Amino acid sequence: MSDAHKVAAPDPDDFLEVDGSLSPEERDIRDTVREFSARELAPNVADWFDAGTIPDPRGLAKSFGDLGVFGMHLDGYGCAGASAVSYGLACRELEAVDSGLRSFVSVQGSLAMTAIHKFGSEEQKNTWLPRMAAGEVIGCFGLTEPDSGSDPGSMRTRARRDGADWVLDGTKMWITNGSVADVAVVWAATEEGVRGFLVPTDTPGFTANVIHKKLSLRASVTSELVLDGVRLPDSALLPGSNGLGSPLSCLTEARYGIVWGAAGAARACYRAALDYAGTREQFGRAISGFQLTQSKLADMLIDVNHAALTALQIGRLKDAGRCHHTHVSFGKLSCVAAAQRVASEARSIHGANGITLEYPVLRHMLNLETVATYEGTAEIHALSLGQAVTGVSAFR
Repeated sequence: MSDAHKVAAPDPDDFLEVDGSLSPEERDIRDTVREFSARELAPNVADWFDAGTIPDPRGLAKSFGDLGVFGMHLDGYGCAGASAVSYGLACRELEAVDSGLRSFVSVQGSLAMTAIHKFGSEEQKNTWLPRMAAGEVIGCFGLTEPDSGSDPGSMRTRARRDGADWVLDGTKMWITNGSVADVAVVWAATEEGVRGFLVPTDTPGFTANVIHKKLSLRASVTSELVLDGVRLPDSALLPGSNGLGSPLSCLTEARYGIVWGAAGAARACYRAALDYAGTREQFGRAISGFQLTQSKLADMLIDVNHAALTALQIGRLKDAGRCHHTHVSFGKLSCVAAAQRVASEARSIHGANGITLEYPVLRHMLNLETVATYEGTAEIHALSLGQAVTGVSAFR
């Protein structure tokens, strides 16, 4: 075979050429978010993680708004109307830096904005969505409670009618952006079933308390929301919300971003391990030349590319209108597990250096513990897939 017909060696960073199938527009979005992340986020994220917070969340929100990633998959109201794959690529590049930063974008766009876009009135959409897309207003999404996580139907937050108003009482827990939000989308049980409400955070009776001493997702603001006799006008109700399916559909949107985000975290850990193995010398040579290290890198390479392929295929199904919520469960379960395996192996390749914030691997490893838990634990998604293939529900 002549040299002209030799197949080029695979790219270690895209071994199966997953990104080779992207459209020019998708590549442009990928590159724009990747460059922004490298310039604005990566140099700071270790310090933010160390501090356990984002020092300037409003400034970051404005930067994300200028970048155009808030609600970028939604149509109209100042949103870009980008494809599902394009939004997924943005999530991948953000989480390649840190899960907390992707969570900031997911909660704003896939949870709070999506709830308003799907279930809000035209007045609510016009009031909130353009400012949220621009990063001028921060939103949060209140579904999980201290005693209601995997079983949101057991929520204790209640909304009762009082004349022309609604009065809300209850507590929400583990709410990203809660204490910096301007508006909270709060889900509450009513006599009519579960309904969604838009709660301006300066409403009397509303309190957001920052959760401290986290060991994961530290470059993020996480809060408890307390609603004590919060009185809202009837116009605060999301009129299209109807039952538990409404918030769960928003969670499916956010989980879709996690599928891509986990692929980004896996890629970042693999790349860090590959670089480190090539420069770390023991016994007179780089550890990348040792069989056990190469075995680890090979396993990581497979997980990284499997996750990337899974994310892209689910994205293509979504853009074609053929994505079932169990497809997203498949992606969340498989991609997060793959990322956890990669992060663990990457930490081992880094040795003692792997436990410091000088390298990203343990930070990703810790973050992925949260990613594996929130918006559906591994167990819940496994049961979702079990039900999909057997036709039998094991939930109740």
